[in-house]
Amino acid sequence: MAAQTERKPPKPGRSLLGREHSHCAWVTNDMESAVEIFSRRYGVTDFRFIEGPTQQGGSIRVAFAWAGGQVLEIIAASGPGTHFYNGMLPEDRFAIRFHHLGFIIHDDAGWRALEADLERSRLPIVHRSLSGTFIDAYYVEAPELGHYLEYVRPFAAGIEFYADVPAN
Repeated sequence: MAAQTERKPPKPGRSLLGREHSHCAWVTNDMESAVEIFSRRYGVTDFRFIEGPTQQGGSIRVAFAWAGGQVLEIIAASGPGTHFYNGMLPEDRFAIRFHHLGFIIHDDAGWRALEADLERSRLPIVHRSLSGTFIDAYYVEAPELGHYLEYVRPFAAGIEFYADVPAN
């Protein structure tokens, strides 16, 4: 029997990638086709969807599913202000592209340590959502990696939301 490894807490100030990984996200220009591929090919069949307008007048739809101990996200956005999501997608054909690794921060002290680490890193924060009521988030550009890093801090409503995402 293999020895169990003990999970050690992250070391603030030492690693932006060393925080607790919680999710991965892809972007697509055809949500129905992407969900069908995730379902048929990869066995992720049950999703929870949210959708709505963006602040710039576009629209966004996101599919969430628990799989393998993490949340998987598929994001489809269109209209004004959605280049952040669509910049890596071709305009002339269906595509799914990896968008970001996600990390979860559980408390105020961890969030403050993250903000200090982000400031020290000098990496561009390309998007932020800081409502203090649902899920706060920073998206950081990781140019050498070819994708973004997202750091989230869920509040009570966000924790409830993640609890209702179906498991696969």
